[in-house]
Amino acid sequence: MATNPLKICDTILRDAHQSLLATRMSTGLMLPITEKLDRVGYYSVEMWGGATFDSAMRFLQEDPWERLRVLRERMPHTKFQMLLRGQNIVGYRHYADDVVEAFVRLAIKNGIDIFRIFDALNDVRNMQWAMQCVKKYGGHVQGAICYTISPVHTLDSFVETALELKALGADSICVKDMAGIATPYAAYELTNALKERVGLPVHFHTHDTAGFGLATLLKAAEAGADIVDTAISSLGGGTAQPPTESLVATLQGTERDTGLDLFLLTDIAAYFRDVRTKYLARFETGLTTADVRVLLYQMPGGMISNLISQLRQQNAEHRWEEVIAELPRVREDMGYPPLVTPTSQIVGTQAVVNVLMGERYKIISQEVKDYCRGMYGRPPAPLNPELVKKAIGDEEPITCRPGDLVEPGMEKARAEIGDLAESEEDIVSYALFPQQAREFFELRRAGRVAPITEPRIFPAEKAAAPAAQPKTALAASRPPRPQPSYPLWRLANRMREGR
Repeated sequence: MATNPLKICDTILRDAHQSLLATRMSTGLMLPITEKLDRVGYYSVEMWGGATFDSAMRFLQEDPWERLRVLRERMPHTKFQMLLRGQNIVGYRHYADDVVEAFVRLAIKNGIDIFRIFDALNDVRNMQWAMQCVKKYGGHVQGAICYTISPVHTLDSFVETALELKALGADSICVKDMAGIATPYAAYELTNALKERVGLPVHFHTHDTAGFGLATLLKAAEAGADIVDTAISSLGGGTAQPPTESLVATLQGTERDTGLDLFLLTDIAAYFRDVRTKYLARFETGLTTADVRVLLYQMPGGMISNLISQLRQQNAEHRWEEVIAELPRVREDMGYPPLVTPTSQIVGTQAVVNVLMGERYKIISQEVKDYCRGMYGRPPAPLNPELVKKAIGDEEPITCRPGDLVEPGMEKARAEIGDLAESEEDIVSYALFPQQAREFFELRRAGRVAPITEPRIFPAEKAAAPAAQPKTALAASRPPRPQPSYPLWRLANRMREGR
């Protein structure tokens, strides 16, 4: 008999398809199964944030706020959870404090209950304001620690970060193992330390990329984890989360029995299996087996799927092995940042540049230059002096919170978008993604946006449209020694769809 049931957060509506299918599941594909999802009895369902906000407007011609409202109406009995990138919100740079506050306030108003807040560098200065805003408007603050492996990331350092988050008002702590590199016994050790030394509920998040995700969750549960992330089996495993049904079945009859109905979960899995096969197969990554190399390159699932997709489209997929060999070298040069948005994109893009150019740091991205300036926060370890010299010369990095340097954004956004904005939510969308929001609003005004209840199915060419404005030109490669001719900004910016 269960004396301490393990609570389950299912990522089927967010991280599962972001990790496996480039975040292309439309709201219309979700709606037919919402009644059953709402009956499961999950602790929560992660259904918003991360790359879903950007992708909704960019690729699916959807209003992300409308997705939240429609799903909230269809699932009144389930807590909704989102991934919030601290001062980055759901974007790829630091936004002004007034934009952060407006986003949080409206997210709670429209239906979000739990905010998993993280910073790619575990720099709590970049999380503090978002946490304060969530507390102010009555949401649950889940402070997340980005788990990674490096000479400077230790058990004590993770616990110290968790204690800082507790002091800032966190209601729970999440171990965010975005690359699936926390081995089962490492998960046990960290969870046990957090339970003993921090004293807040612990939520464990991992990916099954290396094949031991289920074992990792079991050991975390054994150490006292209160909640874990899983994904319905038809969109689980691989670079997504371990399958929900597998964990539920494993724990049946134990003190940590989840109490969830396997028959109901099986029905849900059958639905998403059909959706994946019929509508989303073009976005498959091709990673069909466990890949223990993730322990070396530490890339999150969403980043892997997106990078492979873009290399394939540019006939550069044969360079994948070189890119993943270069990744850990670039990461070391940059002070061992955990690889999650935006650092995964920054490191990944620079690794691609180095490989395609045939010379390390011959071209340095603007994001790497800003990183060296301290514009993303405090790196975990000192940067390679040679990289810093090439990137910014003798310029001194900043030491303040990067958000302190960002001018207020809401009134500027309101003035720029004018009457194309039909709500305050529209103004926030524009403040976050000006180009994508304006294009979407113009389509909406012209009557060219279909009802959100209809599935958005686009040809592959449309789904691969550039994700941001051009910055630098390079090119796709051809063996034996590729000469770049493909605009690298397209590849680099598309990678921003990652976590």
